[in-house]
Amino acid sequence: MTDEDARRASDLPLGVFDPAPVGVAVFSGADHRLIYMNYAYQEIVGERPIGAPARDTFHDISQKGYFALLDQVRDTGEAVSLKEIPFEYLDHPLAGQERYTSASVSKISLADGEDGVMIMALEVTGQVEANRLSGPIAEERHRFLQRYQSLIQLEKQAIWVSDPQGEVIEPSPGWQRFTGQPWEEYRGNGWLDALHPDDRGPTLAKWLKVVERLGHWDKVYRLKTPDGTYRHVHARAVPIVEGGKVVEWVGAFSDVEQEWQEEHRRRLLDQAAAATADLGSLDEVLRTLIDVIVPALADGCAIFVLPQFEDESVPLPFVAERLVSFARLGTPPAVGPQVIDADCDFTTAIRTRRPIRRVFPKGKPPPGGIPPGGEEWAVAAEANSLALVPVIVDGTVAAIVHAVVCGDREPLSTADVDMLGRMLDHAHVHLSNAMRFQRTQRVALALQNYLLPDPPQVPGLEITARYRASATSVEIGGDWYDSFMLPDGSTVLTIGDVAGHDLAAAVTMSQLRNMLRGLAMDRREPPGDILRRLNIATELLNGESTATCILARLEDLDSGVWSLRYSVAGHPPPLLVTHEGEARFLEEAVNPILGAAYDLPRSSAVAVLPSRSTLLLYTDGLVEVPREHLDVGLERLRRGAAALAREPLDTFCDKLLRLPMARKDDIAMIAVRLPGSGTRAGAPAGGQDPST
Repeated sequence: MTDEDARRASDLPLGVFDPAPVGVAVFSGADHRLIYMNYAYQEIVGERPIGAPARDTFHDISQKGYFALLDQVRDTGEAVSLKEIPFEYLDHPLAGQERYTSASVSKISLADGEDGVMIMALEVTGQVEANRLSGPIAEERHRFLQRYQSLIQLEKQAIWVSDPQGEVIEPSPGWQRFTGQPWEEYRGNGWLDALHPDDRGPTLAKWLKVVERLGHWDKVYRLKTPDGTYRHVHARAVPIVEGGKVVEWVGAFSDVEQEWQEEHRRRLLDQAAAATADLGSLDEVLRTLIDVIVPALADGCAIFVLPQFEDESVPLPFVAERLVSFARLGTPPAVGPQVIDADCDFTTAIRTRRPIRRVFPKGKPPPGGIPPGGEEWAVAAEANSLALVPVIVDGTVAAIVHAVVCGDREPLSTADVDMLGRMLDHAHVHLSNAMRFQRTQRVALALQNYLLPDPPQVPGLEITARYRASATSVEIGGDWYDSFMLPDGSTVLTIGDVAGHDLAAAVTMSQLRNMLRGLAMDRREPPGDILRRLNIATELLNGESTATCILARLEDLDSGVWSLRYSVAGHPPPLLVTHEGEARFLEEAVNPILGAAYDLPRSSAVAVLPSRSTLLLYTDGLVEVPREHLDVGLERLRRGAAALAREPLDTFCDKLLRLPMARKDDIAMIAVRLPGSGTRAGAPAGGQDPST
């Protein structure tokens, strides 16, 4: 025999086999030194010295191939089963008698890291057929052999046995050592108490289904260890079947925390890179990134986009925009600009370019200071830890990721913070492109807004304009609007769209808008005639450029009656919405686009506008949706505008921008709301002409 504390098969002491009714022998190393055999095996082979190589210990075996079989199993790892084979040991008292054995030869891992081979043997001398074995002793031997064959295949760390219904029926030293649960607590279904609360229900459901269907149990879950932390284990079990019925289940589990963490990190890195790969806008990239971070690493996350600092200093105060904010529980802090006016962990992370991690009692204010709104949410959500991770783009800190873990969940670890940094690095290309895209788009939008004037202040009229840049282009576009008053007191409204989405389109747009102003001021004539002259100038000055346009002149005809003279050059039609909620398009005076038909006449039309009605001019970005007929988008706009007829004009325009649309093109719109009856242009809205 041998000391069971000195000789172990992985985490299983070999002494557990001492009372087994089946012979068990264990060999170690390439020379197959015998390190253990139990009493039953000694009865089969006789007394043998422990510690000597197999070729010396069993020199008297008469069968050929015995040692080659040990080499084969150790080298290949494939188990071999032998049934009713003859054997003879010349030094055994029964030498000369014909004897038979059934055996299983398997490769095992020993506690010292050495590879070993285990033989489990059952002598069946005089019994040439399996059914000649009968009675409870033979059944016990057969079941024992099946059980430990199964355990070897499971590469056990800790073993357990349950009844046919799946309840644990035998003590497991390995389970108690790993979880700290005594036998009285984990017997039956008590073992479930050691599982992580989130894993308990799914694990039990799957285990009962396996028991019902007599399948093989294979599950990864988290077990609580004596120090209170959780580790991932890989549990497996097989049924022991006799006579077509399950008599028990034999199971084992092994600690796979390291492997799980490595796989988890790889999966998160791949998800971060893949999720952001085909996105263009910074908002989309950051929202998708948060979807990976929560709940895999955190319970809440916000991403702050920073201004561009000229050097490594962080001047106070500054404004950081909380661009996205998400929490698994509760309402997260609101998005929007946040004023940072004091030194805190947030500014330290920017200056040092290093992550900051804080662990603190749940429900208490986080130390170190965090951006406005975050502290109240953290206390309410019972946050227990946070991390601030800088995002570096083109050598500067462009953003800060603020991740939070709440409640009883294990606080953020150093490894978690490192993982956050690696995820950001893994998505760096896509994140950097999105950051550059947003910065360039901001410059383009600022230039576009500079080129587009504010609507004039016309007494008695409300005029509002909107411009929204494409969500997918960083270039300045060719959409424009304009409004100005003529010397005779009438008001001009115009809108247009130059083909293209680049600087050339913006230059052409600016030229057309300025030329149109000059031509409209030059003489009083129908809008169609003005567009004819603009078209001639366009073809002569801008060559291949084309554009769409609406030119409209709004006139007060006394007694609160307003007329609109307009002409359309290939542009979506004006929309008229009455105060009562009726909406229709003005579809007359349709002409070719600018840049075509050179000096051909262009038509004009006149429409009478009811008091308190709203006139809307817009570009096609407001109504176009991919793979949808333009008429569908126009009808959607008509119905949407009709429903907003009595909303304030600013609200009217803002809500129209929320209608379904592609967002791949710029949108320009200008809207005018007429006064009530009895109010004329030049008179205060809601009052009478002071000259009367």
